[in-house]
Amino acid sequence: MDIRKIKKLIELLEESDIEELEIKEGDDSVRICRRKKDAAAAQPTFFAAAPATAQPVAVTSSSDATTANPENEFDGHTIRSPMVGTYYGAPSPSAPSFIEVGQVIKAGDVICIVEAMKMMNQIEADKSGTVSAILIENGQPVEFDQPMITLI
Repeated sequence: MDIRKIKKLIELLEESDIEELEIKEGDDSVRICRRKKDAAAAQPTFFAAAPATAQPVAVTSSSDATTANPENEFDGHTIRSPMVGTYYGAPSPSAPSFIEVGQVIKAGDVICIVEAMKMMNQIEADKSGTVSAILIENGQPVEFDQPMITLI
């Protein structure tokens, strides 16, 4: 990968609110991470693109932010977005959804697609369970590590 492209990616990352970016070109890949200077006081913005039906998260004070466990925000297991992109719950607009609330899924089942840089990335369940909530609406943007689906 050309170093000029990497420098341009770093500049774009600095100008935006994105904290992490991963790019793959053929066999080459680069991951750029940025950590905020005061990470303990930073509040997570998990529901920037969540539907109105999602359960709100209690806001913690900055002293509690370092001890808060993000896995306990929802009942059960939370499947999070592995990348920044656009969430799609079905393989095409006319196709049925990959999953529905109440559906039993197995580890390895495709649960959604996250489009990143015109690439459609199939996201697989990392654990078996019953879908208790889908926290993102079809076609909505997702951030890295943003909760998408909860399982019980």
